[in-house]
Amino acid sequence: MEAKIQSKISAKIYSQKGAEAGTIDLPAKVFGATWRSDLVHQVVQSMRSNKRAGTADTKDRGEVRGGGRKPWKQKGTGQARHGSSRSPIWVGGGVTHGPLSDKNYKRKISKTMRAQALFSVLSKKLKDGEILFVETLAMTSMKTKDATKVTESLAKVSGWKIADASKKPRVLTALFGRDEKTEKSFRNIPQLEIVFLKNLNPFDVLNYKYLLIENPVESVKFLEQRG
Repeated sequence: MEAKIQSKISAKIYSQKGAEAGTIDLPAKVFGATWRSDLVHQVVQSMRSNKRAGTADTKDRGEVRGGGRKPWKQKGTGQARHGSSRSPIWVGGGVTHGPLSDKNYKRKISKTMRAQALFSVLSKKLKDGEILFVETLAMTSMKTKDATKVTESLAKVSGWKIADASKKPRVLTALFGRDEKTEKSFRNIPQLEIVFLKNLNPFDVLNYKYLLIENPVESVKFLEQRG
């Protein structure tokens, strides 16, 4: 299931002010993989299935209340014969083939499949110009105003349209490590969604238009090790 890869590629690294801060060589297996729609679909659907709570439950005719006696005698009434008001064709009767809470929706996803699907999605995002590498997003103070300035600078240099009519977050921001000041500064920006790089997965990456990766040197090393 190993995806085909392109030759070695590189990308620019930007500072918080939107200035070029260098370049980084990207491993071809992570950012140069061929788009595998079949694999990505299988992994994403499995992840969605694993998120299902499975709490929907219906009662069959043996679990609903009432119906202990025959509604009317078998013959002589001119009506159709019925043996119980718990029948599925009666209002308030049992449900036929309804969902049950004991159904297991879990699907197994191998580490290799998950990694290859992520690499395929990252490669497509990079090719489409929807990934930006920033040397650091660390904030010296806990201020959303300062974080907004960083976001505006990066959006300007990348040409990203981070706001749309739906007002849903459009930028998935992958932080390499925990930093309270950084997290609290950026989490109030409606266009952004914060995630940690170690938890990056194809389902989340596909849910957002753009991907912002901080500390690219260490982040890329970590991603490469996943494959």
